[in-house]
Amino acid sequence: MVALLEPLEAPVDPVDALRRIAFLLERTRAGTYRVEAFRNAVKRVRTLDDDELRERASAGTLQELDGIGKSTAGVIAEAVAGEVPSYLASLQEKSGGPLVEGGDELYGLLRGDCHLHSDWSDGGSPIDEMVLTGVELGHEWMVLTDHSPQLRVANGLTVERLRQQLKIVDGVNRSLAGQFTLLKGIEVDILDDGSLDQTDEMLGRLDLVTASVHSKLRMNHDPMTRRMVAAVSNPRVNVLGHCTGRLVTGSRGTRPQSEFDARAVFEACAEHGTAVEINSRPERCDPPDELVTLALEIGCLFSIDSDAHAPGQLDMKAYGCERAERLGVPADRVVTTWDVERVLEWTGAGR
Repeated sequence: MVALLEPLEAPVDPVDALRRIAFLLERTRAGTYRVEAFRNAVKRVRTLDDDELRERASAGTLQELDGIGKSTAGVIAEAVAGEVPSYLASLQEKSGGPLVEGGDELYGLLRGDCHLHSDWSDGGSPIDEMVLTGVELGHEWMVLTDHSPQLRVANGLTVERLRQQLKIVDGVNRSLAGQFTLLKGIEVDILDDGSLDQTDEMLGRLDLVTASVHSKLRMNHDPMTRRMVAAVSNPRVNVLGHCTGRLVTGSRGTRPQSEFDARAVFEACAEHGTAVEINSRPERCDPPDELVTLALEIGCLFSIDSDAHAPGQLDMKAYGCERAERLGVPADRVVTTWDVERVLEWTGAGR
């Protein structure tokens, strides 16, 4: 993967300028409302031909269009004029550098991502925009892991909607054959008894399954341990997502980590070849350092993932790489450094 996207220079296509602004805002955790203004402007500009765009920019009538406001109109007009928009130039200077010091070597070895969301569940962008940004960042593969049906607040995928999504993934891979691979996946809820929130038939059609606890995070220690051990021992599960469920910062506030026997859970992960996710989102930073160290000692595989809900958040794996590198996690134990053939061999989807 590339460490950073090169700054855009004049002349800049208006769509490229708007997309890059949205990306930079997302990777630095700007407010959703600000980001949506630029993402919506991208959609609107793509409906216009070049002549109309130039005419409106010249006449100052861009804001008459739905989805175009004062800031986005200024960006479009400056781009049409052949300039780097001042808003973009400022963001590139202030927010275009590394997200964190350290982890550069491991970040450069990453090839994929096992945990990301689109607007099919609670992500903010369509599948094609997530893929396009992934390609721009140098990903060779990614796993689309929208939520399972129990998580209704996140618009989780029913069996029928998941079937429809798999057809779209097939189309993406036909169009990008030889350049990039979008793997079929899901972030499946771990239910109270350790079973999985999707039919076995549908899970069997996927390339990779990330399983996470989203409900009853304050369950008592022993039943939570049994719940998680059962899930990571399931042959359908490949990655244990954000295992403690904690929140350490951010707009959702903080949340303590779930209580469970981490040694028992990680030993089950090691026995069954289930990777422990190093969730890179700053508000999660999950697992905490001492649990990463424990999983490392036990012999677990790891998956450094973005848990991205927007394209710019794909770059947040830099945070996970800093932690993993600092804690001595070997690159070969990180499945997101593997090529897609090795990943599919590991999950069994390649057989």
